[in-house]
Amino acid sequence: MRLDADDFTLFGLPRRQRLDRAQLDERWRALQAEVHPDRVAAEGAAAQRAAMQWALRLNEAHRRLKDPLQRAAYLCELAGAPVQASDNTAMPREFLLQQMQWREALEEATDAAAVHALDAQMRQTEAQAMAALEVALDDAGDAPAAAAQVRALMFVHRFRHDIERRLDVLDPDR
Repeated sequence: MRLDADDFTLFGLPRRQRLDRAQLDERWRALQAEVHPDRVAAEGAAAQRAAMQWALRLNEAHRRLKDPLQRAAYLCELAGAPVQASDNTAMPREFLLQQMQWREALEEATDAAAVHALDAQMRQTEAQAMAALEVALDDAGDAPAAAAQVRALMFVHRFRHDIERRLDVLDPDR
């Protein structure tokens, strides 16, 4: 293993969006057991620092790979099409119009039922977008299209948080 290996190589997994979470977690636990700082406690400070670096690197890679959206952004970056969400906010006109409609629907929702209905719609949109993202990354190998899809999904993810906050106000006992 090399500290500078990509996350997939580090875990011995294929570079794919579709990932078996149980396999990832199992591999993470096995690797953590190999590099845990307690295993080298008697070997001195340098060995403990190296073990700590490995443990941190594995935790960082595991955190990134277990989150489908972060994994997709990472795959885009590895393929030479970084998402650049803070620099590149360009979206198709249809998606921008849809965003405005969703925002208006959330602002106009006066009861929890309306917000729950919007949340159900957003969950369906998110599931469809994730499926399209898997196809773009794993089947078509179209990293630029996938990067645009990741940016759209980032909006959907943030908007779902806004929905949750609104539900906390309208339906605090849910």
